[in-house]
Amino acid sequence: MSYAAILALALLLDALLGEPDWAWKRVPHPAVLMGKAIDWLDDTFNEGENRLAKGALSILAFCLIAAMIGWAIADLSFGGVLEVIVVAILLAQKSLAQHVQAVADALRQSVVEGRASVAMIVGRDTADMDAPAISRSAIESAAENFSDGVVAPAFWFLIAGLPGILVYKLVNTADSMIGYRTPRHEAFGKFAARLDDVMNWVPARLTALLFMASRNQWRTWKTIRRDAPLHRSPNAGWPEAAIAAALDVALSGPRSYEGEKRDFPWVNGDGARDIGPKEIDQSVDMLWSGWLALLVVVIFLAVVT
Repeated sequence: MSYAAILALALLLDALLGEPDWAWKRVPHPAVLMGKAIDWLDDTFNEGENRLAKGALSILAFCLIAAMIGWAIADLSFGGVLEVIVVAILLAQKSLAQHVQAVADALRQSVVEGRASVAMIVGRDTADMDAPAISRSAIESAAENFSDGVVAPAFWFLIAGLPGILVYKLVNTADSMIGYRTPRHEAFGKFAARLDDVMNWVPARLTALLFMASRNQWRTWKTIRRDAPLHRSPNAGWPEAAIAAALDVALSGPRSYEGEKRDFPWVNGDGARDIGPKEIDQSVDMLWSGWLALLVVVIFLAVVT
């Protein structure tokens, strides 16, 4: 099977099964194994001098190992069946939609439950969030994680097969764990963070296009181009600006990290700010319409290649 055909089946399998608890209670998820590997790198090499070089060489070495594992699995693919399963495991569409929907469901019960639910999918402070802040956080997480967890893995599989998607997932995991500007990780995690930026550059912009295409809202492109650069990330602003424009809500804005208030600019600042569970529901619908647009593109590539 072609990469596109394998990806189309994997997208459908992930949408159908998601992350079954019965499976991952018995064996560790690949993302968990990657996380343990990054922890080992951090504990072993993030000390002394030349931490930038140590971090870069460590990540490059692990990327090579991930690529070799990908090649080995592809050689044992049994006509593409094993590749379909592995790719489906490395996609996160259904689980993402479930986690975002859980925030809306919890917020309908109470603000306290909404805070507890959104705290599971964001890294910012949630203790003092009101309903609009909870809703913005959930919608932003939906947009950014659709790019990181669905579009980017799909893109790198189409580009480089199993080695491509495994390397991407490793780099993205490393960025989420050590790619922070903290005293401990400023130098050691810098290479991982920059490599993640590079690998997400195209997928982030493709995600914005998929959101627009899924709702036939091409008129929002001007707004997206204006607001995406306002985001502190070179990539996350694109899916975030696209979903904000599609739903006509204001996202980003001031928020708190580790007790420190950050005065971030608004994305689609003219959009609605008094939002709640209904808008989270709409963002979940956007996840599925964006997924369908991606599936259509992949099926088209499978037919023509």
